[in-house]
Amino acid sequence: MPARWKHRHRTTTLVTALAAGIALTALPASAAPYGSGVGDPYFPDDGNSGYDVSEYDVRVNYDPARPRHLEGDTTVQAVATQDLDHFHLDLEGFQVTSVTVDGTPASAVSREGAHELVVTPARPLAKDTRFSVRVRYSGKPVGEGWHTLANGGASATGEPHSATAWYPANDHPSDKATFRLTATVPTGWRVVGNGRPGATSTGRGTSTFRWYEDQPMATFLSTIGIDKFTVRTSELSDGTPVIHAYSPGAGVHPEAEAQLPEIIDFLASKFGPYPFSSAGAIVIDGNDDGGPNALETQSRPTYQGGFSDVSMVHENAHQWFGNSVSLSDWRDGCLAECFAQYAGQLWDEEKHGADLDNGFYRSMVEESTADPDFWTTRLYDPGKGRELAGALYFKGSMMLHALRRTVGDPAFFGALKRWQRDHRYGNASWPQFEALMGKVSGKDLTGFFGAWAHGTTVPEKKYLFPGSLGALDPAAEHGGGTAGARNTWGGGTGDHT
Repeated sequence: MPARWKHRHRTTTLVTALAAGIALTALPASAAPYGSGVGDPYFPDDGNSGYDVSEYDVRVNYDPARPRHLEGDTTVQAVATQDLDHFHLDLEGFQVTSVTVDGTPASAVSREGAHELVVTPARPLAKDTRFSVRVRYSGKPVGEGWHTLANGGASATGEPHSATAWYPANDHPSDKATFRLTATVPTGWRVVGNGRPGATSTGRGTSTFRWYEDQPMATFLSTIGIDKFTVRTSELSDGTPVIHAYSPGAGVHPEAEAQLPEIIDFLASKFGPYPFSSAGAIVIDGNDDGGPNALETQSRPTYQGGFSDVSMVHENAHQWFGNSVSLSDWRDGCLAECFAQYAGQLWDEEKHGADLDNGFYRSMVEESTADPDFWTTRLYDPGKGRELAGALYFKGSMMLHALRRTVGDPAFFGALKRWQRDHRYGNASWPQFEALMGKVSGKDLTGFFGAWAHGTTVPEKKYLFPGSLGALDPAAEHGGGTAGARNTWGGGTGDHT
């Protein structure tokens, strides 16, 4: 089993008071503040209701000589989904120096809890009104997603939280938006972000880098990497630009890097067209606090130290499962991790001729059926604190292989491509996936999903050994052998190994 998981502790540091000139107010105790939280059952304070973000324009200044100090100027473009006399943004820490709504100073700004910035515009916003809110701020990033690198640079990565450590946001996967990044650093340093690069300008000892992600993105998938990167460029087979950035000391991996076009083409053959306008990697030289070993930051995954085909398959499978089609809420984690993990098994089957029935699946059954604890986490709605549990990777990849054997390859892969086509650049839930798989396969899968996705014990044999897997039933007559059993647990635990 992997030794480390994604960095997921929550920071509860109280924020500083606002700078002089901004009204610091408290909402009346009798008035329950609307707009705080979108109702996620695991993180009820995450996100904000009352508006929908269309774009973030994040501008930051960062000098590695002053570590953990950031100057930010972020404009959020949004549409009011109800009448608003005030609204919330999520932002941890920082001294906020000004807030304007459509260019007019806010009449009041207050802070609540660990990350709520409450803005009262000079004039109420009517439902369906498009508006922009601009927040200027500076100080020490305190959120769990900001990491100082070995060379003095910085990286923003984390799941389920990272964005609010460096810019104000509607911080929940259900509100996706396009993303512009403009970052100024001392000359000699580079900045790498999501999407495609824009113009770089220099002057007065600084360099300004620009990046734009043109497809909607969940906030935790946004990133910034600041270091003295070595940057290598290439293309996918269809001409999509590829940008790899390596921190000093991280090591350049041209052989593994050269596999990316093949990996993307392979994943596209299983899931449908690659969903983004760029690809590549950000390879950092260690975090200061044990952040994620790898994360599926949109269009350009972030890795610590280096990568291999296994980790690239996992993180790039997320570009379809988790990034293009994102979770409705954090109960739906299997829609990301189960599929990214199983993609590693599919790659092993394709690239190395692995016999998944007699290798991966047999080994998993033999090891896990003797371990009741392995089965105790549900794959859908696993429970608070288990939203990224190991079950989503290992029990989840077993479930997908059993599902594939239950419905057959044409229905299985046909449903995966239709899932991507139907929900491309949006959000979807696990119950929707169950319904689609039943519709495409023409089978009643209620019992199967009840046992695998909703159950907490070993599935009964008809679900554990469906189709060709029936030969693995210890009660059945079958030949032995574990051909293709390379990497028993493996095939793409790229987020945490």
